Amino acid sequence: MLYELSQLLDINLFGYISVRAGIAFFIAFVITLFAMPKYLAWALAKNANQPISKYVPAHEGKQHTPTMGGAIFITATLIAAIITVDLSNLYIWGGIITIVGFALVGFKDDLGKVIAGDNLEGLTPKGKMLLQAFVATLATGILLYTGFPTEFYVPFLKTPLFDLGYAAIPFWVLVFLATTNAVNLTDGLDGLATVPSIIALSTLAAIIYVTGHAIFSQYLLVPNIKGVGEVTILALAFSGGLLGFLWYNCYPAEVFMGDTGSLAIGGFIAYLAILGKSEVLLILIGLVFVVETISVILQVGSYKLRGKRIFLMAPIHHHYELKQWAENKIIVRFWMIAFIANILALISFKFR
Repeated sequence: MLYELSQLLDINLFGYISVRAGIAFFIAFVITLFAMPKYLAWALAKNANQPISKYVPAHEGKQHTPTMGGAIFITATLIAAIITVDLSNLYIWGGIITIVGFALVGFKDDLGKVIAGDNLEGLTPKGKMLLQAFVATLATGILLYTGFPTEFYVPFLKTPLFDLGYAAIPFWVLVFLATTNAVNLTDGLDGLATVPSIIALSTLAAIIYVTGHAIFSQYLLVPNIKGVGEVTILALAFSGGLLGFLWYNCYPAEVFMGDTGSLAIGGFIAYLAILGKSEVLLILIGLVFVVETISVILQVGSYKLRGKRIFLMAPIHHHYELKQWAENKIIVRFWMIAFIANILALISFKFR
């Protein structure tokens, strides 16, 4: 809307991505902040509460906390995007389809758990993975349709290592699946996944803004991909929505995002990393998510091979809970790690 207005009335201010990104951030933030109380009232009345796993007895006090709050900040993000972005940009539509697609998979899973009142209900692991793979393949197909380059870049090198060609399809799908499930695993404490997600989205927003900017990309020796810079607006809208959600999700949480939120966040983070040719750098950008996922892999692998556990419980945030760390201490320390990792990721962008 604002972009079309800038073209129609020749308003240069609304033509700038940075200006529209800032506006989108605040629109999504305000909508989430003021819509959430209404959602909480409805969710409490309908008993749309988060079922608590019997394996985490420390969380028994959270069993009456409403879930699926992700639907609110996702809706706020989409409204902000419609108002501010250039809707003729195919990369924008790829991002919207990614967010909505993964959110719907998560919503179906959340709904099954809420109706059954059991955290182990909902989609089966196989069914959930297949639906995620479908959405990931759809997003990948959109990228290939736009003619998006398939070269593979790594940090510290200004030229691509090689061209993935059609191998980009399984590689990008893998990036989507790994990231969505990593964020989903991290979403286990109040606000634990929310702040690292805001930080990661902000970092990736900066990267794709540079990637889409002819002058900045040349200066920093990164590939210039025309049109991707517009997705910066969608990324900052998502960050704004998440910041509004954090108002209610910080310790002690009044609402959880559910898989509706965590899968959408993970999917969109993966999409941004692909757009910014930062699939490898995503390991550092999403370091908290990576560590949480590795802790689960190590725990399961160790138990199957040796019959012994490495951690008291996985994901690793539960390990620290069982070591009697205060929940808010675990959360803030993980936030600090995420912040430092993203600063390092941005610094590495200059060394090529």
